[in-house]
Amino acid sequence: MIANAQDWQQVEAFGRNRFDWLKRFLALPNGIPSHDTFERVFDRLNPHAFQACFRGWVEAVSAALRIKHVAIDGKTLCGSGSAKLKPLHLVSAWASAQHLSLGQVAVAAKSNEITAIPLLLELLDLHGALVTIDAMGCQKEIAAKIVERGGDYGLIVKSNHEHLFKDIQTVFGQALENDFVGLEHDTYETHDKGHGREEYRCCTVLHTTAGIRQAEEWKGLTTIGMYISVRTVNGETSEEIRYFIGSKKASAKYYGKGLRNHWSIENNLHWQLDITFGEDRNRVQRRNGAENLALLRRLTLVLLKAHPAEMSLAKKRYVASLDPEFLDEILRGDGILEKR
Repeated sequence: MIANAQDWQQVEAFGRNRFDWLKRFLALPNGIPSHDTFERVFDRLNPHAFQACFRGWVEAVSAALRIKHVAIDGKTLCGSGSAKLKPLHLVSAWASAQHLSLGQVAVAAKSNEITAIPLLLELLDLHGALVTIDAMGCQKEIAAKIVERGGDYGLIVKSNHEHLFKDIQTVFGQALENDFVGLEHDTYETHDKGHGREEYRCCTVLHTTAGIRQAEEWKGLTTIGMYISVRTVNGETSEEIRYFIGSKKASAKYYGKGLRNHWSIENNLHWQLDITFGEDRNRVQRRNGAENLALLRRLTLVLLKAHPAEMSLAKKRYVASLDPEFLDEILRGDGILEKR
């Protein structure tokens, strides 16, 4: 996959053209399997067992890194659906600073991300990390699981939690009217400009739970927040206000950077999976095969991003398909430990 293979036919073609190179690592007395064999084998592999191997590698890498932020978000593999099956939906954990995929869990049929996220959290050591999740994951059980695993949470709140959403709005409205008098608070602002776009961001946190109904049911809750972004593109201005809850009594800068990094998961993980690896166009429909192949893409993405060569991921894959020495460098993953 590093060397530009997108499907089982291309994996077979790579094997036949790199047979001598592969023999450095593998005994291949019967030659390279057919693409049908690759498909059958990957569909027979238990995704949980396959991910356990992946997780062992991630844990070894993570031990040498200081992971401070983990974004959790879901993505649908659009091409994996059929007349009988809905497309496979995966929830992934992403270390934003290191561009490191920490794990994934498939959403069960007739279920949603709310049931998958706790299973994913069980796989992760979250000590010292801020975990951010969008409004779907703003659940009391998920907040408790993050704290139990050693992390802190920053959860987006929307109208799906009607009382919580309204309470936060009310508390902030009163705080603004009274100019935050008597309230422990903090504000962090940024202003970016370039490429025809201007964006102002303001994150404000209140270290209080007064006025929040049933606040004690949210494990570790200490902070409520408001994140305002004003964007001007080609003369047109739009504004968005988001609210969130947090378990760590930390600065507005801490939460503001965490939330901004969370939204970058779309560009650094999901967009790359679709554009560089053609994930949405991939037609592998068998559940195990599709899930295992998705895990390989995420592992490959980590290794490609870690390599220090100043070229696009697509170009790295192309060069790796031509140059076995360059492929060796990527496989070793030496650059990962430099992203501390």
